[in-house]
Amino acid sequence: MMSSQKSFSIEVFPPKAPDAVAELRRIRAQLELLGPKYFSITYGAGGSTQQGTYDISLEILNEGFEPAPHITCIGATYGKVREQIAEYKRMGIHHIVALRGDLPSSYGEIGEFHYANELVEFIRKETGDWFRIDVAAYPDMHPQAPSLSEDIANFVRKVKAGADVAITQYFYNPDAYFRFVSDIRKAGVDIPVIAGVMPITNYTQLARFSDMCGAEIPLWIRRRLESYGSDLASLRAFGHDVVLDLCRKLLEGGADGLHFYSLNRAEATARLWRELGLKNS
Repeated sequence: MMSSQKSFSIEVFPPKAPDAVAELRRIRAQLELLGPKYFSITYGAGGSTQQGTYDISLEILNEGFEPAPHITCIGATYGKVREQIAEYKRMGIHHIVALRGDLPSSYGEIGEFHYANELVEFIRKETGDWFRIDVAAYPDMHPQAPSLSEDIANFVRKVKAGADVAITQYFYNPDAYFRFVSDIRKAGVDIPVIAGVMPITNYTQLARFSDMCGAEIPLWIRRRLESYGSDLASLRAFGHDVVLDLCRKLLEGGADGLHFYSLNRAEATARLWRELGLKNS
């Protein structure tokens, strides 16, 4: 039986096309029926979706749900981040996701932050305990980390700076999650680690995402997905079974919760949620 303390949540992102805003509202209404603990809202590289992140966060708050907007620090100044967190305080938002972020190719070496731990420390100094601060974790190791030990050390620095909860990058090997949790516990870190879950509905897109972020797709899963070619129905049926089994193993093994990367779609996440019988306390 699952602990009542587990957290189940969903990520959405601000659409870039104006005509997609109404479609996201429709999709979000379907996802809200699931009763997520909160919605995280992504923030584009260099602040490219800043206004969209603000707008969606406020809409979610007004709909009676908890928003957790992302803040990224690469390319940002202290003044810029100070403005952002002041705006979220003004809105009455108490939950943010603090990330280093990726620098757009058009940017030079600017900004006053280099790593996420610096962002976490800055937010804590500016706002005390106003915000719950979530940070990223990488069960398959951050793609830019020189070694596993350094990756763990970097994560520990974020926690010591004031992080409350970690949300992992998506992965498909449950052992990677449990190994990561074991490693950070040995390093003295005891914050909850929520497992990030990416439903499988499009192999080409998934492979591209995974190559960029360093998330491993086990070879047997890659081969099966490749074998379906244009047979999307079979690919999605297989993908659903893979992710459903992953989620069950995570929950049975004691994972602190699940965070679904919805990609602004409702069907795959909703089906997994319902078949797993997820409920937030």
